[in-house]
Amino acid sequence: MALTTDEKFMQQCIELAAKGSGNVAPNPMVGAVIVYEDQIIGQGYHERYGESHAEVNAINSVKDKKLLEKSTMYVNLEPCSHYGKTPPCTKKIIESKIPKVVVGHEDPFPKVKGGGIKTLRENGIEVITDILHDECAELNKRFFTFHEKKRPYITLKWAESADGFIDNRKSRDEKRLMLSTGETMKLLHQLRAKEAAILIGTNTALYDNPSLTVRLTEGKNPVRIVLDRKLKIPKNYRLFNNEAKTIVFTEKKIDSHDNIQYININFDELILPQIMSALYQQYITSLIVEGGATLLNHFISAGLYDEVRIETALDVVVGEGVKSPKFDRKNPTEEKKYGNNYIRLWK
Repeated sequence: MALTTDEKFMQQCIELAAKGSGNVAPNPMVGAVIVYEDQIIGQGYHERYGESHAEVNAINSVKDKKLLEKSTMYVNLEPCSHYGKTPPCTKKIIESKIPKVVVGHEDPFPKVKGGGIKTLRENGIEVITDILHDECAELNKRFFTFHEKKRPYITLKWAESADGFIDNRKSRDEKRLMLSTGETMKLLHQLRAKEAAILIGTNTALYDNPSLTVRLTEGKNPVRIVLDRKLKIPKNYRLFNNEAKTIVFTEKKIDSHDNIQYININFDELILPQIMSALYQQYITSLIVEGGATLLNHFISAGLYDEVRIETALDVVVGEGVKSPKFDRKNPTEEKKYGNNYIRLWK
């Protein structure tokens, strides 16, 4: 079905907004276009956290400001109506005398949530809502989940052999089983660049000594998070270098320093609710869980995930080792083959 005129301009907003991926969290990705007589005369997107929002950038890009009084603004998320890092976007829209605003989706952030739309209407501006509503929600699924569920958007991720093992090592000294290819490793690093944080358990840290940084593509490093109840991980491991911030969940009392933050939780109680609460307080909007089978099974058993990403190496058979997490493999949302590896995604 062909898109309507409003939907075409909203699609343009979505495409613009996506350019802010990895740079605007914990803010949402937002794009805005300004249309006069069915022609785009201005556009902009939220480029970086703390900087101008999409609506302001779009207005500033219009060369002939007199046309604003006869134009329509399209924006994929409700304009903000509160003072934060920047003044309210509604204020700029009202001052610019834009007579009509088309909004893709209401903002779930409690300080906005309908307030932006209400403010515009109270100032005589016509507001149309819910254009490409579902597409706008998908774009900002991390932001929406964070504010609606009070936790990060969670992706569980692992690679496994054709016969269902994620590892075959019996000790740390043995060589790691390589299941991903160069191409699928690059995809993983692209995923890391999009997400706010990445979580592993103690054994994964001890066995793999991972960096958990973005190296095979451009983008920001996620916050590295590790569970280390007894502080067993050596201080010279890569997790503790200065390439990214690291959060350590532990029961030991220890002061945070430099880029390392220690957070105390009670390991004798359910730990996942404690972790989710702490990450919400840290404004971490999305999380990759890349740990071992035990940690991943805890998330699966709790139903605490939004996506599951499984990579299967079709040409690798292990025979014995660490079994893959227990997850219902029916009806994947997406699946694609990369050489001899298969990646399936469940949402």
